[in-house]
Amino acid sequence: MKKNLTRFVATLIAMLTLTSVAFAQNNNDAATEAKINNLIKKMTLEEKITMLHANSIFKTGGIPRLSIPGLSMDDGPLGVREELSPKGGWAPANLTTDSSTFFPNGSALAATWNPSLAYRYGVALGEEARARGKDVILAPAINITRIPIGGRTYEYLSEDPFLNTQLAVNAIKGIQTQNVAACVKHFALNNQETNRGTVNVEVSERALREIYFPAFKASIEDAKSWSIMAAYNKFRGEYCSENDYLLNKVLRGEWGFKGIVISDWGGTHSTVAAANNGLDVEMGSRPPYDNYYFANTLLDSVKAGKVSEKTIDEKVHRILWVLYKTSLSKNMAKGSVNTPAHSQTVYDIASESIVLLKNDKNLLPLNTARIKTIAVIGDNATHTNHSGGFGAGVKAKYEITPLQGLQNALGKTVQINFAQGYTAHVENPWEKKKENVDVNQPDSALIKQAVNTAKNSDIAIVFIGGNRDYESESRDRKDLSLPFGEQALVDAVTAANANTIVVVIGGAPYDINKIKKDNNTIVWSWFNGSEGGHALADVLTGKVNPSGKLPFTFPVSLDESPAFYLHTFPGDNLTTDYKEGILVGYRWYDTKNIAPLYPFGYGLSYTDFKYSGLKTDKKTYKTNDNITITTMVKNTGKRAGKETVELYIGKPNSAVERAEKELKAFKKVMVPAGKEVTVTLSLPVKSLAYYDEGKSKWVVEPGNYNLMVGKSSRDIEATESISVGGGK
Repeated sequence: MKKNLTRFVATLIAMLTLTSVAFAQNNNDAATEAKINNLIKKMTLEEKITMLHANSIFKTGGIPRLSIPGLSMDDGPLGVREELSPKGGWAPANLTTDSSTFFPNGSALAATWNPSLAYRYGVALGEEARARGKDVILAPAINITRIPIGGRTYEYLSEDPFLNTQLAVNAIKGIQTQNVAACVKHFALNNQETNRGTVNVEVSERALREIYFPAFKASIEDAKSWSIMAAYNKFRGEYCSENDYLLNKVLRGEWGFKGIVISDWGGTHSTVAAANNGLDVEMGSRPPYDNYYFANTLLDSVKAGKVSEKTIDEKVHRILWVLYKTSLSKNMAKGSVNTPAHSQTVYDIASESIVLLKNDKNLLPLNTARIKTIAVIGDNATHTNHSGGFGAGVKAKYEITPLQGLQNALGKTVQINFAQGYTAHVENPWEKKKENVDVNQPDSALIKQAVNTAKNSDIAIVFIGGNRDYESESRDRKDLSLPFGEQALVDAVTAANANTIVVVIGGAPYDINKIKKDNNTIVWSWFNGSEGGHALADVLTGKVNPSGKLPFTFPVSLDESPAFYLHTFPGDNLTTDYKEGILVGYRWYDTKNIAPLYPFGYGLSYTDFKYSGLKTDKKTYKTNDNITITTMVKNTGKRAGKETVELYIGKPNSAVERAEKELKAFKKVMVPAGKEVTVTLSLPVKSLAYYDEGKSKWVVEPGNYNLMVGKSSRDIEATESISVGGGK
């Protein structure tokens, strides 16, 4: 009796606390609404218009008379961009106070398969943005990786909507804890850089809803993102920045978005259509800013009755709503920059992102008790990636390169011999092309030096891949080929030293078919931030057991990827039709039974894991039920390690087109050496639904489903069948 009474009192207190919090929140919301409405009443039309467009590259106009600041923005997602010159343009201000932490790139974060790290990334990025006085950070970038050669693949997350969703939601929540608005981008269908400013995307409504929308939808409904960026491209004939369907019907109507829609820089193409169809803020980099579509021309359009002042008021209301959550917040976060905690977050992301692709001779982890000399070969061993290319960069306070990481880890016990191997020259596409320059031509002198270094070392580690100049916003790569004559370098070093380890650094897939065939040890790393070199060294030496999993499929050849197989990239007459529909990434390869070079979700460890005992809590479910799945994961080796359990679903004999399997849940767990852990996954039956275009709604098809757990989309360890009936 006493125990029950205690429990009742505790429950009552909890309910009262929740009620009071909700009441306080509602009161705060009401007070803020009143303040916003009062401010709008005091504004002239001209002042309102001032708030709707840029007055410098990264800032909108404010109203000093009413103590209303402009919105201060900055690039992400690799970190907070350095300050720009007040003279205008993209030249840096050359300050000594604007260095930032360099965070791992988007596909690196995705390779961790760890939503908690995405949240920590968001918090750290938000803290740095707040410390620098930014209200909006232009991150995360969450467009689906549709083509393997995309120029911004490194910046985006993955090819899978569910993985994207889990990471995006957590990153946004983390950012916004610091009174900084996440600006999720690019809405929508910015899946190529080629002709990005003009290309029109055609895609089925089902593919739109199942593949390209989910992460954006969750960013609004679950993460409550305060801002979103419209994409450059067109969708169904209309620019995304003036697309009524995207911005009004879906974003605000269906998803209930309360925040601001910001144009990409220079991505606005009209005044009346953009204003009436949902754009709030026009940004760009070229003055005079009064000549922007949302400046004097918008003022004239309102006076002419083409855009209502009510529409302007709604936009100003949304901007003020964001300002009250950011720079006008009463409980402003203090922010911090370049802290040890941020460095630790970078290190943890980097160390969990590194993917062990092959380790046939067990050269890894490095046996430092027997190794006396290591040849470190390749420009990527010393190349920094905090800046480069066209687009977001970071003036990093520091960046540990792979060579520095190995020297710091082994320099006292192992002699490290460095050889450059190749020159990572990338032509600037905005400069006059130099004649007879082949950036991919092997450098015979550098290769000769590398071979001699390898011959005189116990182990050779060759660092190849791309860099931030080669993988860049505004252009897609021509193909999957390794640049800079790297394949010739690998071949020569491997011939000189049988104990050669290949480390590929890049943000997107490359053609490593020959390396997979000829080399026994391959590691994949990324543009892994300020602590990337330390993280990589710790994985190579075994201090950290690799646990990264590929966030996208590596094709054997480019023409086997769906957009190239179907000849829909880059498009005809500036229109690209996503004819593959829902079969994006591994969905295409698995359904069409095309063997990839490396499958989605793939990654090895220095130990091994065995799955057993897959079961569900029931065998038959109704539409509103939740499915609970359990499986046992045993570490059969002698090293503790993290394993990501991936859960896929498939619908045999479906009445509609289905992918052979779809990722629906995952969990990353630490399993001690020789131990076994129980992994529990849960998913609502509604997540088995497909989008019915005829009914314009999600439908759960009754019948049998296969639940598959495995180490990748192609390495399924166990399968269990369930039945789904109707009802609630």
